[in-house]
Amino acid sequence: MSAQDEQGGGRPMGPEQLRWRCDPGRLGFETTAEVEPIAGVVGQDTAMEALRFGLATAAPGQNVFVRGLTGTGRMTLLKRLMEEIKPSCPETKDRCYVRNFKNPDRPALLTLPRGRGRALARMMDEVAEFVQRDLKQALETDALRAGRAALEEESHAQIATATKPFEEELAKAGLGLVQVNAGSMVQTAILPIVDGKPIPPDVYQHLRETGQVTEEQHDETQKRIQSFMRGFEEISREVERLRNEHMERTREMVRNQVRSILARLMGPIREHFPQERVGRFLDDIVEDLCKHRMEALEKDVDFSRLYRVNPVVDHEAGTECPVVVETSPTLRNLLGSIDQRVGASGAAHSDHMMIRAGSLLRADGGYLLIEARDLLAEPGAWRMLVRALRCGRAEIVPSEMMTPWMASTLKPEPIELNVKVILLGDSGLYYALDQLDPDFPELFKVLADFDSVIDRDDAGIAHYAGVLARVTKEEGLAALDRSAVAELVEHGARIAAKNGKLTTRFGRLLDITREAAFVASENGEVTVTGADVREAVRRTRRRADLPARKFRELMHIGTIDVTMSGTAVGQINGLAVIQAGPLTYGFPQRITATIGPGTAGVVNIEHEADLSGSIHTKGFYILSGLLRTLLQTDHPLAFDASIAFEQSYGGIDGDSASGAEMCCLLSALTGIALRQDIAMTGAIDQTGKLMAVGAVTEKIEGFFDVCSDFGLTGTQGVIIPESTAGDVMVRHDVVDAVRAGTFSVCPASTIHEAISIMTGRDAGRRDGQGKYPAGSVLCEAVEQARRYWEASKSAMGHR
Repeated sequence: MSAQDEQGGGRPMGPEQLRWRCDPGRLGFETTAEVEPIAGVVGQDTAMEALRFGLATAAPGQNVFVRGLTGTGRMTLLKRLMEEIKPSCPETKDRCYVRNFKNPDRPALLTLPRGRGRALARMMDEVAEFVQRDLKQALETDALRAGRAALEEESHAQIATATKPFEEELAKAGLGLVQVNAGSMVQTAILPIVDGKPIPPDVYQHLRETGQVTEEQHDETQKRIQSFMRGFEEISREVERLRNEHMERTREMVRNQVRSILARLMGPIREHFPQERVGRFLDDIVEDLCKHRMEALEKDVDFSRLYRVNPVVDHEAGTECPVVVETSPTLRNLLGSIDQRVGASGAAHSDHMMIRAGSLLRADGGYLLIEARDLLAEPGAWRMLVRALRCGRAEIVPSEMMTPWMASTLKPEPIELNVKVILLGDSGLYYALDQLDPDFPELFKVLADFDSVIDRDDAGIAHYAGVLARVTKEEGLAALDRSAVAELVEHGARIAAKNGKLTTRFGRLLDITREAAFVASENGEVTVTGADVREAVRRTRRRADLPARKFRELMHIGTIDVTMSGTAVGQINGLAVIQAGPLTYGFPQRITATIGPGTAGVVNIEHEADLSGSIHTKGFYILSGLLRTLLQTDHPLAFDASIAFEQSYGGIDGDSASGAEMCCLLSALTGIALRQDIAMTGAIDQTGKLMAVGAVTEKIEGFFDVCSDFGLTGTQGVIIPESTAGDVMVRHDVVDAVRAGTFSVCPASTIHEAISIMTGRDAGRRDGQGKYPAGSVLCEAVEQARRYWEASKSAMGHR
């Protein structure tokens, strides 16, 4: 490309400019075994300061959105960062649910000091087991039996006193008051007395049938009985009242005994748990047992579950702040759930012991870490989280979770929340939430923005060495020698693709480190060398570059038409890229242009075929504006032109080919041929500057690979924007080819420099009178544009 440099183009880059080198001799160690491991994130002072603030502040809405951390282990890394920061947190409380005896479908909440929930549950388990197993026996005491006997005797005396006058009147009438069985019940009845004995109705009927009792005697007896019925009813009511009174006194005596037993049993609980709600719960248990469970107790029905405590959130006393990582943030996992038990009848049943806390409650008083993308993917989860944070409380089973077939209608008492939520996500999610959800900026006020790069200086390189030392130590890998570390640092610069920067996306680097250790073990080496790292990089690329190899093969056999030598009018090799997982591969793309007299202007064939993306279309319109800037004729531009990406059947986007399109269009306009052994990438603006584009390194390598397939001639090369020259970090074989003079990379700052390189002629600059030098490319372009205008005007005249 040197012959064209004299025509005004940029100077080719030297081999030392194409790949920044990390000098192993400056690293100050022999292997990573000598390096102090670094566990945290490096070079992210601003993000770490924001994270520390977000974790420490207790102001409303100061939840944290962590943006920029990448890799499969980023949640583990974030948790490790929090462990390094060691944030303080308020003394968290234990939360327990108990039965609400007044409203059983609304379990009551007990809030206890940290570490006390489990203790209360154990003590109440002992109470429940005593009630179920031992209370009945505890009531079988001599004192209680004596009390019952005394009450029974007193009751009999009262009944005898109440019935004595009535019985005397009956005796005078030859009747008696007798207890008779009526099925399973015992009733009092008036019976006739015969020979001093009461006669039951069936016996009396037999006497009547056999004539031992005449009809007159029978009728007379019935009349006497009937005359006493009013009095009988009154005395029956009195006897019933006395019996009921006796039964109630007996029950009250038993209840008092139960209260006395439970008072002794619950005394230590009241002493250890003086909270008002605990005392009320114990009182409710006593009352429920005395008023509603005595019959069940006699029948040995197990109801002890009602008196147990469910510690849904409990902590060990003295433990650190809870840091909960929720990897599956479903609605159920976040807020909690209520289990169901299906009985023999098929009906489902739930109670307070089936309530389960979600991660929001487990993180109460501490921190909850969630992947934002996972959270948004779960139906209803984001809305419920926002509601919980906004209201400051969690409802374990909100009404939205209820379904018609759910038998349980439990609605536990809401729990006050004091939790800091840390969302982990990317820029796209952050901006989407900020724009679409008005609650998001009010609830997540702290942004910890982790950059994807750090400075490429001694401190950055030292950080790399420390991280590599940690990984090799933790995973038991062979130590890396300094040449291996230098290669990995260089690869970090390549991934960063920014001048003076290193990537912080250590996931890819660590994968290469692990494979390099594998390569070293295959070779029987005890340490990993730079050659091992290069081999690991080569293998990584080889596994993913099949599409690129197939594409180059199609070019080599001519299925895809590219020209790698000579010159051609209206044709240029642009550069494009394809993705293969985390890797990017470049390849040449033939661009052609045709032109003739007319009035349609420049046509973008991809746009007309609906294959052009919005950015590519914008770049094409900028090209049209630049064409007007370069030509600046005193007449309308009267020509029809079309530009196409040949053999491209998919969508095209991006503006990195707009510079090549401009050169191609001017070649078609002037008839001046363009070099086919040079490819070009770079966007343009309307003044003719070549603007920065992405993936410059991969595009250079892609064209180099195709040139290698066809055979390197020493004239082949790539034009890139000068503003991206510092980002170039090509492979070692490309550097070697440039050093050997068989390939070149030339930066250009303007379209004029690119035109000069591509045509071998001066592009031309306007003089003080606004004219281009005779013989320059742009001078011929202006002249040809006039000829097209005159031809168009003549054609219009003939019409």
